Amino acid sequence: MLLNESTGIQTQQTSATSYNSSIRIQGLDGKYTQLLRDGLPLYSGYSGGLSLMQIAPLDLKQVEVIKGASSTLYGGGAIAGLVNLISKTPEDEQELSFMANLTSALGLDLSGFYSENFGKLGTTVFASYNLGTPYDPADNGLTAIPKFERFTLNPKLYADLSENTDLNIGFNFVTEDRLGGAMDYAENESGTGYFEMNNTERFSTQLLGNHHFSDKTSLQVKNSISLFERQIEIPDYAFTGYQVSSFSELNLSTIQEKTEWIAGLNLWTENFDQEQGDPNQDLGFTNYTLGAFVQNIWDIEQEWTLETGLRGDYQSNYGFYLLPRISLMFEPSNQLTFRAGGGMGYKTPSIFTEDVERLQFQQVLPIDVDETDAERSIGFNLDGNYKWPITNDLNLSTNLLLFYTRINDPLVLNRMGAFYEFTQPDGYLDSKGIEANMRWKYHDLKLFVGYTLADVNQHYNGDTQQYPLVAQHRLNNVLMYEKHGNFWIGLEGYYYSKQQLTDGTTGKPYWILGVMTEKKFGEKFSLFLNFENILDTRQSRFDSLYTGTLNDPNFKDIYAPVDGFIINGGFKIKI
Repeated sequence: MLLNESTGIQTQQTSATSYNSSIRIQGLDGKYTQLLRDGLPLYSGYSGGLSLMQIAPLDLKQVEVIKGASSTLYGGGAIAGLVNLISKTPEDEQELSFMANLTSALGLDLSGFYSENFGKLGTTVFASYNLGTPYDPADNGLTAIPKFERFTLNPKLYADLSENTDLNIGFNFVTEDRLGGAMDYAENESGTGYFEMNNTERFSTQLLGNHHFSDKTSLQVKNSISLFERQIEIPDYAFTGYQVSSFSELNLSTIQEKTEWIAGLNLWTENFDQEQGDPNQDLGFTNYTLGAFVQNIWDIEQEWTLETGLRGDYQSNYGFYLLPRISLMFEPSNQLTFRAGGGMGYKTPSIFTEDVERLQFQQVLPIDVDETDAERSIGFNLDGNYKWPITNDLNLSTNLLLFYTRINDPLVLNRMGAFYEFTQPDGYLDSKGIEANMRWKYHDLKLFVGYTLADVNQHYNGDTQQYPLVAQHRLNNVLMYEKHGNFWIGLEGYYYSKQQLTDGTTGKPYWILGVMTEKKFGEKFSLFLNFENILDTRQSRFDSLYTGTLNDPNFKDIYAPVDGFIINGGFKIKI
């Protein structure tokens, strides 16, 4: 919901029964969005289809979203943008907190977080247990929310090795069993009807080290290794894969009076082994990407700031790519800011897409490296921000963003007889539009109004068509009353316009309304109660989810919620 409340961002459900989702920025597929944890790419590839729903929020300090081409520091794949999840770090005061949440769909979330500083050492430990019960609000015999059980453990150690050197290391372990499909099968794990089972195990490491040569110059080392195994099973078919990926970076940064430089090298490696599936369609692969980058921020004058960057990547299967980026900011006053920028990116062909997720990797042919090229992109953003203190009590902040992204040689999954094959039609994909935001603040009242226009089209072989599963018009409205440290209540309303579907039909427009509340009792204890989707907006109320039978369903595109009205509430406590 945090991401869905932002303009230009849409969480796209890719499975009607198992709740798998991806993140779309400015109407582009989830494969063009990078998902990071503390600047490290822990969620990607085979694990990407489940990552969004496996991330618990209790140990998060903030979430950073960068829209548009972000290739200089984060690699060419961040064509649409990136989401960076920032973890809490040890503070001077010890923290021990717990949260319990129960939903009207019989879901249970229990989580705990501990952090403490011991002089030169510090630690954080996060653990959570999540339980889901098969839930069918439409009474159509299919799970809108699957049966699942998930456990997460994430300890970290922070160490000041010397006055100028610090290091933090940690690991993240997630194990989950998820079963969706026919209610009869999900409730009993046997019986008749369609089912979709996902069993996953993820183990990843994190290492971040910093050495300060002086107050202005520092060296940073980053490394992460991710091991991910996932088994997918549907009637008469099973697919299992094991992914090993790593990321390493060494960068040097220096800050001068008017300039800031950062330069570095990084290495991505990825190996995917197909352990179960059709042996004649082995989707396994191995590749690596070696990159070098440099970025400069120059305060030209008091009002003008120029940011330039250049990245060069060598990808083992597809060769070398040079990616420039530029951004110019003009700040004539403390209230007014203008920014214009653009950059280039690329995305090497990958089987891990939303379309393949919907097929559970069944009857999908491997990508022919010799017959495909990397998808190349160029994008531009222009935005202005104005802060207006109307009175001492009333403040207004407005932002207007214009964006354009073009992707050449997009990779498309097409059906060829009994199989699905990736091809690159002659043409391009482009996304253009507007994001407009207004934030009003009056005493304890805050009003946020946002509008997104996303016009995404595919231009293939001389023909232009609207890109499917993109709401061209979206409204985000949140009214919040907050008595700091005591109580808050929020009303939210989201509008989605009609969406083009892959079968040529058009989905219905819809609204989602909700109410969020939290009451604090001192500094240690709080109760929360949320009424989500109180209009009970469900795709099953105005459109079908599948054709065929429960034993052999043919699922349609999911463009609206399937779980409907849900109440969730619980408590948070600090000891």
